[in-house]
Amino acid sequence: MKERSAMAFYYSEPSRTFGEYLLVPGYSSAECIPSNVSLRTPLVKYRKGEEECPLTMNIPLVSAIMQSVSDDNMAIALAKEGGVSFIYGSQSIADEAAMVGRVKSYKAGFVKSDSNIKPDNTLEDILNLKEKTGHSTVAVTEDGTAEGKLLGIVASRDYRVSRMSLDTKVSEFMTPFDKLVTAPADTTLKVANDIIWEHKLNSLPLIDENQHLVYMVFRKDYSQHKENPDELLDSRKRYVVGAGINTRDYAERVPALVEAGADVLCIDSSEGFSDWQKFTLAWIREQYGDSVKVGAGNVVDAKGFRFLAECGADFVKVGIGGGSICITRETKGIGRGQATALIDVCRERDRYFEETGVYVPVCSDGGIVYDHHITLALAMGADFVMLGRYFARFDESPSNKVSIGGTYYKEYWGEGSARARNWQRYDLGGDKKLSFEEGVDSYVPYAGSLKDNVAMTLAKVRSTMCNCGALTIPELQEKAVLTLVSATSIVEGGAHDVIQKEKSNAVK
Repeated sequence: MKERSAMAFYYSEPSRTFGEYLLVPGYSSAECIPSNVSLRTPLVKYRKGEEECPLTMNIPLVSAIMQSVSDDNMAIALAKEGGVSFIYGSQSIADEAAMVGRVKSYKAGFVKSDSNIKPDNTLEDILNLKEKTGHSTVAVTEDGTAEGKLLGIVASRDYRVSRMSLDTKVSEFMTPFDKLVTAPADTTLKVANDIIWEHKLNSLPLIDENQHLVYMVFRKDYSQHKENPDELLDSRKRYVVGAGINTRDYAERVPALVEAGADVLCIDSSEGFSDWQKFTLAWIREQYGDSVKVGAGNVVDAKGFRFLAECGADFVKVGIGGGSICITRETKGIGRGQATALIDVCRERDRYFEETGVYVPVCSDGGIVYDHHITLALAMGADFVMLGRYFARFDESPSNKVSIGGTYYKEYWGEGSARARNWQRYDLGGDKKLSFEEGVDSYVPYAGSLKDNVAMTLAKVRSTMCNCGALTIPELQEKAVLTLVSATSIVEGGAHDVIQKEKSNAVK
């Protein structure tokens, strides 16, 4: 009797992308107006219905773990709008931790002073410190530390470089302690801000009973909060920031990032259904329990999600090969259409929740070409989306702006490109090198500031949600009706059979 050979498994349906779907409008009540829409969404796992999620976002957007996208400037800008940036991990541990530290110290109701000097230092030392930190307000303490006895403050109004010698002692031009307005260390933020406004101050030192500096409260922080009502802050009023890690040096990288203040980590990998991610998650749980939040991925099916959820992932990223600069599919022949992958994973997420009571958020990573694809991803079950190309276009991304043929572009390259050389992301346990490229080096049309563009994108998302009769993301997922569209329908959906007066290079 001849033994039957094993057969590969074949999906009977093709895997589909966001561009093959449309939302069917539903009933919109008089309450369904964009200003009533909430985009709050969970970032990490929790027992839904029993407890509050320990870390939520005010908008469902995170920036990709990429050299050309997410540094500390991007993290600050996105946190101001209510999202989270995952600072790229393909750099030294010290450099990544420093970026995280800069985000955490940039904005806070109560700031540990990072610009400190001794009274016997000079104006030259002040200028060097200002260049290093970017801060114009310097605390003068007895020992030059952030916790030393406060003797005075130096602000930019206290000196004139053109009229003073660089060797002038700080003690000669600082505003001395007896001329300062200060407050006790236990002063509330509201009271501190009232003092700032009453005395027309730019900063207010908070000191203990021994005149030691504890915190600084800045006028600009209060003003910025008023301008950014959705900003995402931790319990100490600092911006929330994420950071990328890999499955090789996590034992050294994770402690450094946690020490620097990272609120959430994410394993950056092209393929998450592996022992390497299991080992990484197990080590983190052994060392930190559930106190350190860490996402994992990427996966494209139910089995992959289940694996990472059971390994202890706080959220799971979905998507292989769907990014605009990713060539994993054509290089290796692996991946899945983003829409199909997302639908499959979200169904498994819901099954896992029914079985365990634990809700593990899903992040859709890749495949977003147009703004409305974000709404489609949310409707299909994603809790939030990770964007690379989208954010790479803005002023706040770390890449260069270049002019080509009179049009401005931003450089944009993949982590799997020769330029990034991020071998850890594509690691399968072999040599510590990038064996072949899985990403390209490219340009994207320059689009201006993050704030303006995110506001426009989210206006579209809110409007579409209202068309579907939904005021929250969970409500959208419950009420959404999606339809597949034909190739002809896709053509019909854009401008056609006319000669357009203008053709914009901007990404829609």
